[in-house]
Amino acid sequence: QVQLVETGGGLVQAGGSLRLSCAASRNAFSISTMGWYRQAPGKQRELVASITGGRTNYADSVKGRFTISRNNAVNTILQMNNLMPEDTALYYCRAVSWGTGYWGQGTQVTVSS
Repeated sequence: QVQLVETGGGLVQAGGSLRLSCAASRNAFSISTMGWYRQAPGKQRELVASITGGRTNYADSVKGRFTISRNNAVNTILQMNNLMPEDTALYYCRAVSWGTGYWGQGTQVTVSS
């Protein structure tokens, strides 16, 4: 089983930056894919970015603004630049380990105009 804890959310003005971190505990070395998702009020949860080995994938809405990286087996970072009000959401990290997905508890990102 994998446990995930997200940190780094907060309130920022449009055009600003935030750095989200997801720390994995228990069997972190078994994780094959890490992803960041977000869910805005009244909307479905959507994939923002994912990383598998050295390959990254981004939603069209964040390409060129967000960067996902995994600097070791434990920590996955989502660097968010040029934030826009439509980026406001609850952000979750998700890990896939041996074909099973695990979710963190989420961290709120609010972008004011």
